[in-house]
Amino acid sequence: MLNSSFIKTDKQKQLAAKAEKLAETFSERAEYYDRHALFPFENFDDLKKAGFLTLSIPDAYGGSGLSLYDFVMVQETLAQGDGPTALSLGWHLGILMNIRETNRWPEELYAQISREIIQFDKIINSAASEPNSGSPARGGKPETTAVRRGDKWVINGKKIFTSLAPALDFFLITATIEESGEVGEFIIPKDSKGLSIMETWDTLGMRGTRSDDLILDDVVLDDQALASYRSKPAKKPMPQGWLLHIPACYLGIAIAARNFAVEFAKKHQPNSLDHPISELPEVRRKTAEMDLKLMTARHLLYGTAEKWDESPDTRHTLSAELAASKTVATNTAVEVVDLAMRIVGGQSIFRSHPIERYYRDVRAGLHNPPADDITYKLLADQAFSEES
Repeated sequence: MLNSSFIKTDKQKQLAAKAEKLAETFSERAEYYDRHALFPFENFDDLKKAGFLTLSIPDAYGGSGLSLYDFVMVQETLAQGDGPTALSLGWHLGILMNIRETNRWPEELYAQISREIIQFDKIINSAASEPNSGSPARGGKPETTAVRRGDKWVINGKKIFTSLAPALDFFLITATIEESGEVGEFIIPKDSKGLSIMETWDTLGMRGTRSDDLILDDVVLDDQALASYRSKPAKKPMPQGWLLHIPACYLGIAIAARNFAVEFAKKHQPNSLDHPISELPEVRRKTAEMDLKLMTARHLLYGTAEKWDESPDTRHTLSAELAASKTVATNTAVEVVDLAMRIVGGQSIFRSHPIERYYRDVRAGLHNPPADDITYKLLADQAFSEES
C-alpha cells in the first residue's frame, strides 16, 4: 500500500507494516461507518491495542517520540483503509506533537496528560472553531468565554467541527478571558458538568469523524485547567509542521482510489473487447497521469517533513512549503480520485464500490487548514519580499 521508496529505516518498515495491517482491517468496516455516520470505535480499539495513541508522546514520558516524517507515513497508510479514522487519529497525535515541540504547556501538565494516555488510552483533541469566528487559522477571536470566580474558571460557549466528539476524554478549547481579553487554552474532561455534545454532523464526506458541536454551559474548572495563553496572531506566525497529517490523510485516500481503479481495469472486460480495459491506451494514460500527480505531491510532502525533522533551527522558514504541501496534496487528491472514477466509469457512482466514498471523503481536505488562498498569499508575500 505504501510506496517503499519513502521507507528508509527498519523502524519505519516495521511501523508501516503495522499501519498497513490496521488499514486492511479498517477498510472492511469503512462502508458501514460511512453509511451510518458512526464514529469508528472498533478501529480506535485496534489503534489502542497497537499502541498508536502514544506514538507522538516524547520518549521521556513513555511514548515513541514520532517524527513528522513517520507521522506522515502512518497517516497516509491508515487513510488507505479508512480516511475518517486516519484523520481523527491525526488530530490526537498532532496535538500532542505540537505541544511537545512548542513547550507551550507546563511540563507537569503535559506529563500528566501523557501518562493518562499511555495508561488508560485517553484521547484528546482541540475544539477551536465557532459559528461566528470561522477558522482559527484566520485569527478570529473566540466568543466562548472564561470567567474567573474565586479559584475556579467558568466556561460558556459553543464549538463546531469537534472531531472525535463521541470518543474524546479531553477537549482542548479556546476561550476569551473576560477580565483581560486574552485568549486562553483550557483542558476540559469529558465528564465535566455542563459539557454536552449536539449531534449535528450530517455531511457529504468524512462522516465517521463525528465532528459534532460541543456545548459548554457553565462548565466549572479548576485553576490548572488553563493550559496556556494564546497570543495575538503574529504577522509571521510560527509554522505548524504537525498539520501535515492532513494532506497525508487525503493522499492516502487518493492512493486507495488509484489502487481500486487499477485493479478494476485489470479485471473489467466488456464484451466489446477481447481484453481487459487495462490495455486501452486512454486507461493507461489516465493511470500514468494519476501516478505522476501522486508522485509529485508525495515527494513535496515527504521532502517538507524531512526538512522539518532534520533542521529544527530553520523551521521558521518553512511556512510557505508546509502550506504548499497541503494545497498541492489536497488538490492532487481530488484530481486523482476524479481520474480513477473516469477509469471505472459509471460503476464508480454505485455505493457498492468504495470509490464513491473516496470521492466524497477526499473533498473535505479542501476545507481543512490552511485554505488555498492562504497558501497563495504566503507564496506571493515570500516572492515580493525577496531582495532583488
